[in-house]
Amino acid sequence: MDEWLKIIGALGGLEAIRFIVTFLANRKTNARKEKATADSMELQNLLSIIDNLNKQIERYDGRLKQRDEKVDTIYREWRTAQAEVQNWMRKYYELELALKDAEHNRCDRPDSECNRRTPPRRPITINQNNKEVIE
Repeated sequence: MDEWLKIIGALGGLEAIRFIVTFLANRKTNARKEKATADSMELQNLLSIIDNLNKQIERYDGRLKQRDEKVDTIYREWRTAQAEVQNWMRKYYELELALKDAEHNRCDRPDSECNRRTPPRRPITINQNNKEVIE
């Protein structure tokens, strides 16, 4: 027993005994505290990862909105160009019809004889409702 007391005295005396008793009595509580600390650190890491992912999602949403606006702008310009092409095509065909009508009504006779043609040629025009009107 004397030797045990010498060994305990050499290792720290009363404080060593108190430490051993406290360690043995509170080992489950300390383990739960350490686990709770580890869980909270893991939760903080997960929250920071979620925050980073949310920031990334917001950035991608912004980029997607910008691209959608660009695509919408391109489609608007394309439709405008298509309408302009159709307008020019309509004008071209109207002029082509007018040219055909002028060729049909051409008179190679002298001016005094063109009015005496039988039957007389009258220009045909097409109104907005695509109905022929003879003038």
